[in-house]
Amino acid sequence: MLMQSLDLSFKTADPTQARVLTGEQIDHYNREGFAQPFDIFDAGEIGEIRTYVDGLMAALGENGHYGINCYQARLAGLWDIATDSRILDRVQDIIGPDIICWASAVLSKKPHDPKQVPWHQDASFWSLSPARTVTVWLAIDDADEENSAMRFLPRSHTQGKIPETEMGADSVFHKGIAVTEEMGAPFTNVLKAGQMSMHADMLAHGSLANVSDRRRCALTLRYCSPDSRMMDADWAKGVESIICRGSDPSGHWTHHPRPENDDITKTSSPHVVGNN
Repeated sequence: MLMQSLDLSFKTADPTQARVLTGEQIDHYNREGFAQPFDIFDAGEIGEIRTYVDGLMAALGENGHYGINCYQARLAGLWDIATDSRILDRVQDIIGPDIICWASAVLSKKPHDPKQVPWHQDASFWSLSPARTVTVWLAIDDADEENSAMRFLPRSHTQGKIPETEMGADSVFHKGIAVTEEMGAPFTNVLKAGQMSMHADMLAHGSLANVSDRRRCALTLRYCSPDSRMMDADWAKGVESIICRGSDPSGHWTHHPRPENDDITKTSSPHVVGNN
């Protein structure tokens, strides 16, 4: 089977190559599987991004409620965020100077949304090998424990694929990891709007129901180095990549230049990639 052929091991980042991150931040990423918080956009900038994202969701209606997936190469506004140097500088310190953005998702939980996202490991669902994707989670709204901020299971990124079990009707996914006490206490990814976190693609994560009166919205961006390969031809048809920095001498990844279009009703998503 395909999943058995995937390399889901974790490759540590080299702190001696860092340009923006501190050695302590990279050590934390290597050890715990994530690093945060990073101040990226100021209040004015994230306010403009929030207005833009709200417009995308409104244009799609109910179809845009839970996820606007993989429009990074089809909408100019998302392309601009994915290629922002402040984000790429931090990603580069983890994966190196050649950076591919291959997926994105706007993820929004309305106030009092009862659905939970069960613990899961992203790379176990993807057809990429080796597993070298760094996920940037950019907070569009303030995210905290009350309004269902994403949670991590620290150090789970080095355990390989963790067995899954069936989930109940209150779950976004029908399967999820059965967490035990031996896995340790979760870490709540508290972020202010305009801040971002980075986590490894095999780090177990999820989120609880939003019990608050506040929405929780974020933009996720998936970045890898060119040595990751799409291992399934059918799955690869839905991936529209951007070579954000550096190059891909092998030609495996196709660069999509900045699109002229920024009207989501005039295009469509090529692919669907998960929730957080």
